[in-house]
Amino acid sequence: MRENLHRFFRAARGAGVHVSPAESIDAMRAVAQVGISDRAVLRDALLLTLAKSQDEKLALGDCFDLFFSQPEPRQDQTEANSEENASQDPDQSPSSGSASEAGEGQPPEGLGPLAQMLLSQDRNAIAAAIASGSGAASLSDIRYSTQRGIFSSRILDAMGLQRLRDDLDALTATNPALAERLRAALDALREAVRDTVSQGLALYAREEAENLRNEILRNAPLARIERRQVAEMRALIRQIARRLRERYSKPRKRQRRGHLDVRRTLRRNAAWGGIPFLTAWKRKHRDRPKIVALCDVSGSVAQVSDFFLLLIHSLHEVVDDVRSFAFSSHLIEVSEVLEKKSPEEAMAEIMSKVGFGSSDYGSSLVDFEKDFMSTLTPRTTVIVLGDARSNNLDPRADILRRISERSKRLVWLNPEGRLAWGFGDSEMPRYATFCTVVRQCATAQQLERAVSDIVATYQ
Repeated sequence: MRENLHRFFRAARGAGVHVSPAESIDAMRAVAQVGISDRAVLRDALLLTLAKSQDEKLALGDCFDLFFSQPEPRQDQTEANSEENASQDPDQSPSSGSASEAGEGQPPEGLGPLAQMLLSQDRNAIAAAIASGSGAASLSDIRYSTQRGIFSSRILDAMGLQRLRDDLDALTATNPALAERLRAALDALREAVRDTVSQGLALYAREEAENLRNEILRNAPLARIERRQVAEMRALIRQIARRLRERYSKPRKRQRRGHLDVRRTLRRNAAWGGIPFLTAWKRKHRDRPKIVALCDVSGSVAQVSDFFLLLIHSLHEVVDDVRSFAFSSHLIEVSEVLEKKSPEEAMAEIMSKVGFGSSDYGSSLVDFEKDFMSTLTPRTTVIVLGDARSNNLDPRADILRRISERSKRLVWLNPEGRLAWGFGDSEMPRYATFCTVVRQCATAQQLERAVSDIVATYQ
């Protein structure tokens, strides 16, 4: 049971339930108290000790039901039909009936354990043998659907398939009827083992499959995401935002201590003859962070602007002082919308007000300088998210230069590939002159790294 619980914890993690080593120890202690005889009590004990939210409780319950449901060995329909036909045959002789009864009695001596088990049709023993073979074959290591055949063969080999084949060869020569019955039982066993492997794939490969899918999405160009992948990409961006919140949350109670301050330590311990009972540390000075984000939501970046806004929304939960702006042909402040509304509602409202227009960076920078230039201080990091394509209009790079001079840093995140910068109506090379950092953010992974690096400087 200890090994089964360890495998269950592994399956629970694959189902999205965070199970720490300490929580798994608590769960095993709870199981030791309640026992394993009552399945409902065992289920409640695991849910109470492992689930931390309603979503985790539902996921854990489904995982428990799947994990502890053993596939039933299937009955041989061919044998059942043949017996039914034989019983309905009026021409059957008494001698043939007695022979049939003799063939369906106890398995003959000399057969291997698996053959005797299959011929006796002991379902509990067969289920236990499949479970034991699954453990011997390390079914919990299955990761991909292409491994079904491999693990099915391993389980059957662990159960004694080779000895069963030898028994079949021997019975084919001495008792063909019994050999046919054993062969049918073996086919049913293969089906049961395949069901067990499919169950293991659903339990243990879920996390690996999701990680593989997320890894592909993380490196896919945001501008070329297919419509069917938009929902998955949004879910991935939410995961990235959640990681940023967990890693760089606002309440940072941990003290940032520097080197030991020897002078203050000696002064504080003068009453004890200088013995350092009380220590004093040199504090690391950190500027109070301030971020101003300008997000392009014009038609040329409409497919990636949703993802940009999702990340900006997460910044409002990570950093105390963030002011956000969205623009296409003109610029508006969207800080209050991002602070008070959910990401979906905020994005819909922002796009309805200023999204999908024809981009005019020069006009938008004029709007910012006119109404919001005073928000910039030497402690401000300005983040611009956009492709720098201004439809051959005046880019007003002089305003960007003044923004750079008034702020601590100017970071530009561009969703286009670097080879496209400077071609057509792209003003990126001109803007890059006044930027502290210029980074390509064509994928979710690049976007996460860029935003994480920006926020990390304030921690």
